[in-house]
Amino acid sequence: MRHDLTSLELFVAVAECGNLTRAAERQHLAVSAVSKRIGELEALARTPLLVRQPRGVALTPAGQSLLHHARQMLLLVRRMDEELGQYAGGMKGHIRLHAVASALTQFLPEELEAFLTRHPDVQVSLEERTGKAVARAVADGSADLGIVASAAAQAGLDTLPYRTDRLMLGVPRDHPLARRKAVRFADALAYPFVGPHAESSLSALMQQGAQACGRALQQRVQVSSFDAMCRLVETRLGITLLPAGVLAPHVAAGRLQGVDLKEAWAERHMAIVVRDTQALSHITRALIAHLQQAAGSSRG
Repeated sequence: MRHDLTSLELFVAVAECGNLTRAAERQHLAVSAVSKRIGELEALARTPLLVRQPRGVALTPAGQSLLHHARQMLLLVRRMDEELGQYAGGMKGHIRLHAVASALTQFLPEELEAFLTRHPDVQVSLEERTGKAVARAVADGSADLGIVASAAAQAGLDTLPYRTDRLMLGVPRDHPLARRKAVRFADALAYPFVGPHAESSLSALMQQGAQACGRALQQRVQVSSFDAMCRLVETRLGITLLPAGVLAPHVAAGRLQGVDLKEAWAERHMAIVVRDTQALSHITRALIAHLQQAAGSSRG
């Protein structure tokens, strides 16, 4: 039984997208071409790999097995290409990085810019996800590495230290809490909140903090964007809880007031997660080393 890499790449794309049309768009091919390749794979396997459904496709047990082995084979080929590329001069390769908004809006852009300037032949596909989604993507192989709050790290993944950030309250400048330098979370719970995405690790942390106080968390509105959260606080819809680095430009511009939160859990540890440290490609190892070095330099 012979399999070509292009067909395996297409099969992985279909499995990850759950839909032939989206997979075809991702791979820049016609749907008919993708369907033909999948049919050829099923003919080689002599068993169905996909179950066609009204809204997409699902994997059969045989399809699940092929997906696992296809990802392993494609990873080995990528590693081979990257390592051979070192002999041709310069670091080359493609890295799939998923990260939570806290990392993307604070320090990751500058760190990636420095890395890509040093290695112009490296390509990074960067996607923003919730912590749980990042961990799932790394676990199923659709991301090479992820950045999450440590609490969102998933069992079975290798976790590497990255950074620490601190959560602060963001309040309107004329809010009663704006006159305070620091408050307990219980004090803040007397006011309605503009909350983050319900699936985010920050949302879970806020809910846990409220439960520890024996109080209910009043969330007047929940949005996915940190900028939108700040804008809604400006309009006095509520107060919010965000990383200090996210609030800083809004405070500096005089749009919001930052208030320290006197809770141990307000200091969060960010982590880099990978499926298997030993199986990482050379270029992915280099990016992780760069991120950790940049984090160490900022602390020093």
